Amino acid sequence: MTDLSPDLAFTESRTMRAQTADRIDVLDKVKALALLPDGMHATVEGVASYFEVEIDAVKSVVRRHREELEGNGLRKLTGEDLRQFVRVSLTPANGLSTKARSLHVFTRRAILNVAQLLTESDVARQVRTYLLEVEEQATPEQRATAIEKAEEAEAQLRAIEVLARIEGNSSYARSISRHIAARMLGEEPELDSADITITCDEYLIEKGVAAADMQSARTRMGKTVAALYRARYGKDPQKIDRPIHGVHRKVAVYTHRDIDLFDKAWSEVGRHYDIQTSFGDAA
Repeated sequence: MTDLSPDLAFTESRTMRAQTADRIDVLDKVKALALLPDGMHATVEGVASYFEVEIDAVKSVVRRHREELEGNGLRKLTGEDLRQFVRVSLTPANGLSTKARSLHVFTRRAILNVAQLLTESDVARQVRTYLLEVEEQATPEQRATAIEKAEEAEAQLRAIEVLARIEGNSSYARSISRHIAARMLGEEPELDSADITITCDEYLIEKGVAAADMQSARTRMGKTVAALYRARYGKDPQKIDRPIHGVHRKVAVYTHRDIDLFDKAWSEVGRHYDIQTSFGDAA
C-alpha cells in the first residue's frame, strides 16, 4: 500500500473537503489573498498568483472538478452578466481584456476548494495542513454545524451577488456582502454609518408621524423619494422583503448616503401632517 501524505487526504476525499469548506479564514493565515474590487471574487489569474502556480494548473483543477467548485461558488460569466461585472468590479489593472467572451470568478470558498485539490503548490499544501489541524480539533457536532452554517452563508452571498454588481448606488448590497463575509470569517462586521439602511417607514417613525397617518404618509414619501432616487441614479431603488402588518412585502430600501433625498421629500410631504415630538407636542 502506498503511503499518502496526510494533507493529500483532502485530494482523495470529497467528504473531508466538505467538512472544512467553511474555513476560508485559513487562506489569509497562509498568505494574503488579493481579491477583485468587489471584495468577493478572484479571477483564474488571481487564484494562480495566490497559489504560485501556472494558470493552466488552476484550469486543470477546474476541468476535473467543475461541479464541486461550482457548488462552492465558482461561476463562469458570459454575455450581459460579464459586461456588468467588468464595469463594476474590474479595471485595466486587473489585466482583463474588455473583449473577453467569458470569465471564471472564484469566491473565497471556491479558492479554498482549489487549495484542497491542487497538488503542485506549496501554498495549497500549507492551506491543507492548517485544515487538518482544524479537522483534528473539531468534534462531529462542530463539523456538522460548520457545514450547515457555511452552506447558508454561501447561499446568502450568491443571492446578493447580482445586487453587488448593480451600477450606481450599490452600497446596500455591498454592506450586506461585507456583513455576510465577516460572519463567515467569524468576525464582527464593521459598517460605515453611511451604509446603514433606511426605509420610508423608519424615516417617518423618526419624524414622529402618527400611526393613523402612517399609510398616507408612507405612500406620499415612497413616491417622492423614489422619484428623486430615479432622477439621481437613473433607475428604481432596490427592494427587499420587510414585514408590514404581519405580511412580508417588497419595500424600497435606501441607505443613509441618500438621506438628503428623504429630507427633500419631507420638506414637501411633511406639511400635510401633524407631527408628534418626543414631548407629545405638535410640531
